[in-house]
Amino acid sequence: MPLAFESINHGTVAFGFFNIESDMLLLEHYFFFARDFCAWISELAEIQDASKHETRWPVFDIPLRENIGDLMGAIHGFHFSGFIGELYKRYPFPANQEHFKQNPEGYKTRQAVETLIKGYSVQKDIPVILNVKRGEAAVGEYRFNRKVFQDLLLYVWQGGYPRWKGDMRPEYVRKMKETLEANPHGLFEGISFP
Repeated sequence: MPLAFESINHGTVAFGFFNIESDMLLLEHYFFFARDFCAWISELAEIQDASKHETRWPVFDIPLRENIGDLMGAIHGFHFSGFIGELYKRYPFPANQEHFKQNPEGYKTRQAVETLIKGYSVQKDIPVILNVKRGEAAVGEYRFNRKVFQDLLLYVWQGGYPRWKGDMRPEYVRKMKETLEANPHGLFEGISFP
Protein backbone atom coordinates (compact mmCIF):
# COMPACT_ATOMS: atom_id res chain seq x y z
CA MET A 1 0.00 0.00 0.00
CA PRO A 2 1.24 3.47 -0.76
CA LEU A 3 1.78 5.65 2.27
CA ALA A 4 1.56 9.40 2.75
CA PHE A 5 4.79 11.39 2.66
CA GLU A 6 5.14 15.13 3.16
CA SER A 7 6.58 17.00 0.19
CA ILE A 8 7.96 20.53 0.38
CA ASN A 9 5.82 21.90 -2.43
CA HIS A 10 2.73 19.69 -2.87
CA GLY A 11 1.75 18.79 0.69
CA THR A 12 1.07 15.13 1.39
CA VAL A 13 1.77 12.80 -1.53
CA ALA A 14 1.32 9.07 -2.02
CA PHE A 15 4.35 6.87 -2.62
CA GLY A 16 4.75 3.13 -2.63
CA PHE A 17 3.85 -0.31 -3.79
CA PHE A 18 0.18 -0.80 -4.65
CA ASN A 19 -0.10 -4.49 -5.61
CA ILE A 20 1.77 -7.26 -3.80
CA GLU A 21 2.43 -9.21 -7.01
CA SER A 22 4.21 -6.34 -8.77
CA ASP A 23 7.32 -4.41 -7.85
CA MET A 24 5.91 -1.26 -9.43
CA LEU A 25 5.91 1.88 -7.31
CA LEU A 26 3.83 5.00 -7.65
CA LEU A 27 4.60 8.57 -6.72
CA GLU A 28 1.21 10.24 -7.19
CA HIS A 29 0.79 9.97 -10.99
CA TYR A 30 4.32 8.70 -11.78
CA PHE A 31 4.82 4.93 -12.01
CA PHE A 32 8.14 3.05 -12.15
CA PHE A 33 9.55 -0.30 -11.11
CA ALA A 34 11.34 -0.79 -7.79
CA ARG A 35 14.23 -2.55 -9.52
CA ASP A 36 14.84 0.58 -11.62
CA PHE A 37 14.31 2.90 -8.64
CA CYS A 38 16.91 1.04 -6.55
CA ALA A 39 19.42 1.14 -9.43
CA TRP A 40 18.82 4.88 -9.93
CA ILE A 41 19.28 5.57 -6.22
CA SER A 42 22.50 3.52 -6.20
CA GLU A 43 23.83 5.52 -9.16
CA LEU A 44 23.06 8.78 -7.35
CA ALA A 45 24.76 7.57 -4.17
CA GLU A 46 27.95 6.74 -6.06
CA ILE A 47 28.35 10.32 -7.32
CA GLN A 48 31.09 11.92 -5.24
CA ASP A 49 31.56 15.60 -4.42
CA ALA A 50 28.40 16.87 -6.06
CA SER A 51 26.65 19.67 -4.20
CA LYS A 52 23.95 19.56 -6.85
CA HIS A 53 23.24 16.82 -9.36
CA GLU A 54 20.53 16.49 -11.98
CA THR A 55 19.53 13.44 -13.96
CA ARG A 56 16.39 12.10 -15.63
CA TRP A 57 14.38 8.98 -14.88
CA PRO A 58 12.09 7.30 -17.44
CA VAL A 59 8.64 6.79 -15.89
CA PHE A 60 5.09 5.99 -16.86
CA ASP A 61 2.94 9.07 -16.26
CA ILE A 62 -0.83 8.80 -15.82
CA PRO A 63 -1.95 12.43 -15.54
CA LEU A 64 -5.71 11.71 -15.35
CA ARG A 65 -6.88 10.32 -12.00
CA GLU A 66 -9.63 8.26 -13.62
CA ASN A 67 -6.97 6.46 -15.67
CA ILE A 68 -5.01 5.63 -12.51
CA GLY A 69 -8.03 3.92 -10.98
CA ASP A 70 -9.53 3.26 -7.57
CA LEU A 71 -7.04 1.42 -5.35
CA MET A 72 -9.41 0.83 -2.44
CA GLY A 73 -12.21 -0.29 -4.76
CA ALA A 74 -9.84 -2.74 -6.48
CA ILE A 75 -8.49 -4.08 -3.17
CA HIS A 76 -12.02 -4.74 -1.93
CA GLY A 77 -13.04 -6.25 -5.27
CA PHE A 78 -15.95 -3.98 -6.15
CA HIS A 79 -14.56 -1.27 -8.46
CA PHE A 80 -11.98 -2.12 -11.11
CA SER A 81 -11.29 1.13 -12.93
CA GLY A 82 -8.22 2.43 -14.73
CA PHE A 83 -4.78 0.88 -14.66
CA ILE A 84 -4.98 -0.20 -11.02
CA GLY A 85 -8.31 -1.91 -11.65
CA GLU A 86 -6.85 -3.83 -14.60
CA LEU A 87 -3.88 -4.85 -12.49
CA TYR A 88 -6.12 -6.12 -9.67
CA LYS A 89 -8.21 -8.13 -12.13
CA ARG A 90 -5.02 -9.97 -13.04
CA TYR A 91 -3.46 -10.03 -9.55
CA PRO A 92 -6.30 -9.75 -7.00
CA PHE A 93 -5.95 -8.89 -3.35
CA PRO A 94 -5.46 -12.12 -1.36
CA ALA A 95 -8.58 -13.56 0.26
CA ASN A 96 -6.57 -14.39 3.38
CA GLN A 97 -5.22 -11.24 5.08
CA GLU A 98 -2.19 -13.22 6.29
CA HIS A 99 -1.04 -13.50 2.66
CA PHE A 100 -0.96 -9.71 2.31
CA LYS A 101 2.82 -9.36 1.98
CA GLN A 102 4.90 -7.78 -0.77
CA ASN A 103 6.20 -10.53 -3.05
CA PRO A 104 10.01 -10.31 -3.35
CA GLU A 105 9.64 -11.92 -6.79
CA GLY A 106 7.21 -9.25 -7.99
CA TYR A 107 9.77 -8.20 -10.58
CA LYS A 108 8.82 -11.35 -12.52
CA THR A 109 5.47 -9.78 -13.47
CA ARG A 110 7.13 -6.76 -15.07
CA GLN A 111 6.33 -7.62 -18.68
CA ALA A 112 2.63 -8.16 -17.94
CA VAL A 113 2.42 -4.99 -15.82
CA GLU A 114 4.19 -2.93 -18.51
CA THR A 115 1.71 -4.17 -21.10
CA LEU A 116 -1.19 -3.06 -18.89
CA ILE A 117 0.17 0.36 -17.96
CA LYS A 118 1.07 1.30 -21.53
CA GLY A 119 -2.65 1.48 -22.29
CA TYR A 120 -3.15 4.19 -19.65
CA SER A 121 0.09 6.14 -19.53
CA VAL A 122 2.57 8.28 -21.37
CA GLN A 123 6.24 7.38 -21.07
CA LYS A 124 8.38 10.38 -20.23
CA ASP A 125 11.64 11.35 -18.61
CA ILE A 126 11.28 13.36 -15.42
CA PRO A 127 14.00 15.48 -13.84
CA VAL A 128 15.54 14.26 -10.60
CA ILE A 129 17.60 16.82 -8.73
CA LEU A 130 19.67 16.32 -5.59
CA ASN A 131 20.54 19.64 -3.99
CA VAL A 132 22.82 18.96 -1.05
CA LYS A 133 23.20 22.63 -0.08
CA ARG A 134 19.44 23.00 0.28
CA GLY A 135 19.02 19.49 1.72
CA GLU A 136 16.43 18.63 -0.93
CA ALA A 137 15.67 16.02 -3.53
CA ALA A 138 13.20 16.62 -6.35
CA VAL A 139 11.57 13.75 -8.24
CA GLY A 140 9.67 15.26 -11.12
CA GLU A 141 7.48 18.00 -9.69
CA TYR A 142 7.74 16.73 -6.09
CA ARG A 143 10.37 18.14 -3.72
CA PHE A 144 11.36 16.42 -0.47
CA ASN A 145 13.63 17.34 2.40
CA ARG A 146 16.46 14.94 3.19
CA LYS A 147 14.61 13.07 5.93
CA VAL A 148 11.50 12.42 3.84
CA PHE A 149 13.62 11.46 0.82
CA GLN A 150 15.42 8.93 3.02
CA ASP A 151 12.03 7.72 4.29
CA LEU A 152 11.07 6.88 0.68
CA LEU A 153 14.18 4.70 0.41
CA LEU A 154 13.49 3.04 3.76
CA TYR A 155 9.92 2.31 2.66
CA VAL A 156 11.27 0.32 -0.31
CA TRP A 157 13.87 -1.38 1.91
CA GLN A 158 11.11 -2.56 4.26
CA GLY A 159 8.75 -3.68 1.49
CA GLY A 160 6.36 -0.85 2.22
CA TYR A 161 3.20 -1.73 3.99
CA PRO A 162 2.75 -4.75 4.47
CA ARG A 163 6.53 -5.51 4.33
CA TRP A 164 8.37 -8.16 2.31
CA LYS A 165 6.97 -11.68 2.39
CA GLY A 166 9.08 -13.82 4.72
CA ASP A 167 11.26 -10.76 5.34
CA MET A 168 13.06 -11.72 2.09
CA ARG A 169 14.21 -8.71 0.10
CA PRO A 170 15.01 -8.84 -3.61
CA GLU A 171 18.69 -8.68 -4.51
CA TYR A 172 18.30 -5.22 -6.05
CA VAL A 173 16.95 -3.85 -2.74
CA ARG A 174 19.85 -5.37 -0.79
CA LYS A 175 22.30 -3.93 -3.33
CA MET A 176 20.79 -0.44 -2.93
CA LYS A 177 21.27 -0.66 0.85
CA GLU A 178 24.89 -1.79 0.46
CA THR A 179 25.60 1.06 -1.97
CA LEU A 180 24.03 3.64 0.34
CA GLU A 181 25.95 2.35 3.35
CA ALA A 182 29.20 2.51 1.34
CA ASN A 183 28.45 6.10 0.24
CA PRO A 184 27.03 7.92 3.29
CA HIS A 185 27.32 11.44 1.94
CA GLY A 186 25.10 14.23 0.70
CA LEU A 187 21.39 13.48 0.97
CA PHE A 188 22.20 9.89 1.95
CA GLU A 189 24.20 10.90 5.02
CA GLY A 190 22.74 9.53 8.23
CA ILE A 191 20.36 7.03 6.64
CA SER A 192 19.86 4.07 8.98
CA PHE A 193 18.35 0.79 7.84
CA PRO A 194 16.36 -1.19 10.41
